[in-house]
Amino acid sequence: MPPELGPQELFTRYPGNPILSSADWPYPAHTVFNPGATLLPDGQTLLLVRVEDRRGISHLTAARSMDGFTQWQIDPAPTLAPDPQRHPHETWGVEDPRIVRVKEIDRYVITYTASSQVGPCVAMAMTRDFVRFERRGIVLPPENKDAAIFPRRIGGRWAMIHRPHAAGRGDMWICYSDDMVHWGDHAPLLAARSGAWWDSCKIGLSPPPIRTDHGWLVLYHGVRMTCAGCLYRMGAALLDLDDPTKIIRRGDEWLFGPEAEYERFGDVGYVVFPCGATCDETTGELRIYYGAADTCVAVATARLADIVAYLTA
Repeated sequence: MPPELGPQELFTRYPGNPILSSADWPYPAHTVFNPGATLLPDGQTLLLVRVEDRRGISHLTAARSMDGFTQWQIDPAPTLAPDPQRHPHETWGVEDPRIVRVKEIDRYVITYTASSQVGPCVAMAMTRDFVRFERRGIVLPPENKDAAIFPRRIGGRWAMIHRPHAAGRGDMWICYSDDMVHWGDHAPLLAARSGAWWDSCKIGLSPPPIRTDHGWLVLYHGVRMTCAGCLYRMGAALLDLDDPTKIIRRGDEWLFGPEAEYERFGDVGYVVFPCGATCDETTGELRIYYGAADTCVAVATARLADIVAYLTA
């Protein structure tokens, strides 16, 4: 990381933010936010955007762009809608997707929050084309969210980070599976700090883990309770490639927080909430796609090497 860059200067907001809002949608929508993201084989960026309708029920809709910033082609109808008849845990909607391309099974694995009167659950679906989906249903019971799998097996098993919430705590955990259906060996991974820290109230995974030569880069959101309400910001940690329960580094400071007007004012103010990220393997440019104030979608860029250098310095 260049010495003149501080931790809050690692990410640069795209000057055309927000890149998507309900005004861009081809059908009536209240707000659009918290997209999962992936790169398609043809070079397009695909966002699976959380769309909240005027009832308050969310569904997921795909938006595609060749440059990842402009000229988004949005599906004319919901891409993945709640199916409460066959999946009753989706009665109140499907939310906050994370997308992981898994080469071993030639699928995109989507983890998302299924919401209903029993509380938030972690659900899973798979697809090759974002047109047809194989729903796996609930893989982790309530109260749980902010989940994503690792893109390859670790120690012969699949691994998933998730965020159960119990006894007033919101910490990040990890679990393992042989078949991506039955998950066990749950263990604490990263805990919310206490006191005045920026991540003292609760934490949760933001985009899926990103592999680097130095370890798995985990970007996570941290929440601090203030007299004006919750404040959502993003920090980073580095996990061992072969045993992600080993924390190589955890940054003390937050790296990205609500500063722009579209991040501070909206349905839920002072929130930046990344669910998706893409990385250009040639240039090393990392893009985070995030919900701003639970109202619109924005993007910020960084050099992956700079973030790793900050964590390992």
